Amino acid sequence: MLTKRDLLRSTAVIAAGAALARPSLLMAQSYPGLVEAKDIAEEGFIYGLPLVMNYAVMHEFAVDPKSSQFKAPFNKIDNMHHVATPADTAIITPNSDTPYSILWLDLRAEPMVITVPAVEKERYYSVQLIDGNTYNFGYIGSRATGNVPGSYLVVGPDWKGEEPAGIKQVFSSTTPFVFANFRTQLINVEDLPNVEKVQARYNVQPLSAFLKQPTPPAAQKIDFLPATTQGIKDNFFDYLDAALEFVPPTEEDKAIRAKLARIGVGPGKSFDFKELPIAHKLEIGLGMKRGDDKVTKFAASGNKVINGWSVGSFFGDRNFYKGDWLKRAAAAKAGLYGNDAVEAMYPFTRTDAKGETLDASKHNYKITFPAGQLPPVNSFWSVTMYDGKSQLLIENPINRYLINSPMLPGMKKNEDGSLTLYIQKDSPGADKESNWLPAPNGTIYLVMRLYWPKTEAPSILPVGEGTWQPPGIIVAE
Repeated sequence: MLTKRDLLRSTAVIAAGAALARPSLLMAQSYPGLVEAKDIAEEGFIYGLPLVMNYAVMHEFAVDPKSSQFKAPFNKIDNMHHVATPADTAIITPNSDTPYSILWLDLRAEPMVITVPAVEKERYYSVQLIDGNTYNFGYIGSRATGNVPGSYLVVGPDWKGEEPAGIKQVFSSTTPFVFANFRTQLINVEDLPNVEKVQARYNVQPLSAFLKQPTPPAAQKIDFLPATTQGIKDNFFDYLDAALEFVPPTEEDKAIRAKLARIGVGPGKSFDFKELPIAHKLEIGLGMKRGDDKVTKFAASGNKVINGWSVGSFFGDRNFYKGDWLKRAAAAKAGLYGNDAVEAMYPFTRTDAKGETLDASKHNYKITFPAGQLPPVNSFWSVTMYDGKSQLLIENPINRYLINSPMLPGMKKNEDGSLTLYIQKDSPGADKESNWLPAPNGTIYLVMRLYWPKTEAPSILPVGEGTWQPPGIIVAE
């Protein structure tokens, strides 16, 4: 899930200065005035935030082999034989439950076939298909297709054809580049070799190879604009220019893209923010700040607050968003590449049950699940600790970044059968350390994950109205 070290804080956004409009556009009669340019910058920021974040991750993961976050070139799977740690910084709020297998698809020359093996029934896995619009346009895995083997076809926006023999399902992307995010459940530390065996049997190949047909001509080589997640705040509209090259326009975004074109933002355009007059720089910066403020507010208020936890779902496919760019931006800022609600729910909080900011430099905390009221899931659940400012995992003396349901046999329950987790920066003592979730020496961001949540009562679904509610965090006495 992504936003990089509070990357879009107000002051940073104003200083960002992104890039906007070629100076020559200022001379054109059609170029908007200062106020309108500010409004377009605001709308463009909200529309473009997920696209820019996705483009930066793609560049770090699949384009730039010199990046510290590089995984593999397009159409190659990188199986990560570890769960996320504090060293993984490209995506915020990383999941540390399931080792990832990272695959970026280039569908320009031809469709690609993803083949998955049979996976034991008790192990959760999923393949989440995300396009350049950050739409979750398809799922393979335990919930969606079962733990049986199969081959699935992923096609780009221009592909026309019939489902080939041997293919179980066809998934159609709105963009030529796709992120296929594999998650394979790690049950415990000793289980890693078993996870690696599953990962080794994930496969990707061009459709022509799958059908044993001649290979079509290769797609044209692209000179990608270099991008990093850390560079978003300083190069926002430069990155948006680059991202839009690979996001075909649709009916939903026709209006905003026309507005962006008026200030020189769009495919084939370029601009140099530093060449703009100071008044334009200020107005553009203010527009971006307003957009960022709106995204932050929506992310905070778009969910239902239950016992201090924000419960909601901002993630889905094209039909889910229906052109609601604010909801899509809030999803990206809350955590890029989050799952649909039916696949996973992510209650999160920065506050205790009384609404006070969680700060482990000031207090120790605890959360208690009453007997028989653990998170209701078909698969498994977890509670993960992040630094409150960066939303990244934190280093701690026992290298524990989460507590999850597979750890229950090694944890201590209370006499009444309830389960208490101790949330603090220092050990709660040897007798409670099995239930300790180490916290940073400062503010806290907690995310609860419910993989494949149950739909029958008790359930966290429907979103915000379920019969099960996460218990509040309280200050430890």
